[in-house]
Amino acid sequence: MIAATSLFLLRHAEVEARYQRIFGGRIDMDLSPRGHEQAAVLASYLQSKRFDAIYASPMKRVQQTLAPLVNGGGAYSPAIMPGLREVDFGDWTGLGWEQVHAKFNVSAFKWLQQLEQSAIPNAESGETFRARVEPCLQEILRAHPGQSVAIACHGGTIRMILSILLELPLFKMANFEIEYASLTEVLHSPEKTEVQLLNFTPWRDMK
Repeated sequence: MIAATSLFLLRHAEVEARYQRIFGGRIDMDLSPRGHEQAAVLASYLQSKRFDAIYASPMKRVQQTLAPLVNGGGAYSPAIMPGLREVDFGDWTGLGWEQVHAKFNVSAFKWLQQLEQSAIPNAESGETFRARVEPCLQEILRAHPGQSVAIACHGGTIRMILSILLELPLFKMANFEIEYASLTEVLHSPEKTEVQLLNFTPWRDMK
């Protein structure tokens, strides 16, 4: 029997103000000052955890979020996986939620459904997005049976990982909030997947 793997899904911290509440996707933005504070609190909380490996998106906002953790103790050297980067929003990239509604006559709250239906012009489809995230996930699971692994990435990527593990349509993941600098813990084995912690934000929930 293959032992269960504990996956700690970490979303990057708050991004710089000009990119908040927009569809950033492929834009390689920095963290805001508050984001750096969130990252420090997240790193402090994670010091009590032991990871056998850390995998990460190459995007700056993820790397900056991980910096306090990997530079603090020196015990971790994250493996960079380009496939874990955020989804490409195509023509929605750089637009705010209201702008999307005005320009495309669609509620931005339905962005996961729009992705799944390939309805965002020039964006990755849900199928294409899954085709690059799933091999990363499977590689991690094969390499770390019975171990604890952190995956630092993005809100869209975490939702895709949950969609794959829970065998649910991507649009259903809209029911799960994945906030800045949040932790979602999943225990996965070939027999079953258990979400043990969802959207825990140490910078807010430990006050």
